[in-house]
Amino acid sequence: MQDIKNILLEILEKNSRVSLEDLAAMLGKSTDEIAAALDELQRDQIICGYTTLINWDKTDREFVTAMIEVKVTPQRDSGFEKIAERIYGFDDVKAVYLMAGAYDLLVMMDGKNIKEISHFISDKLSPLDNVLSTSTHFVLKKYKEHGIIMEKKREKDERMIVTP
Repeated sequence: MQDIKNILLEILEKNSRVSLEDLAAMLGKSTDEIAAALDELQRDQIICGYTTLINWDKTDREFVTAMIEVKVTPQRDSGFEKIAERIYGFDDVKAVYLMAGAYDLLVMMDGKNIKEISHFISDKLSPLDNVLSTSTHFVLKKYKEHGIIMEKKREKDERMIVTP
């Protein structure tokens, strides 16, 4: 059953809108078996939610995405856990990752503009105990996200130009 669950997860990771019937047909199982597997995966927090990948650049929504590298002092008995919990507790924060390298945490967030993000960093993030430093990077353009190319290139016309 574990192999079926892994295949199920791979399918859903690429397209979470696949119906129970289609999943059952793909995996050679009944819809009841697939429903039970999905329930178990959700209960075990392996499936944590279902989202839609949106190319916001093609809408009129104006915002900026920031990746903030954060260097922290790990806490006794809890390491990076407590500081990560404090950071992901902010509504502005989309994601927090523990990293290896020059910085300890990577914080992802969206803001209306650079000023809003700078206020978050100076007023909320930097003053936290154990935060030693931050380095902020702003996303200028997304080419590929979650394995999906955000804007397909138009095929170049390879025909030779003929003039009279």
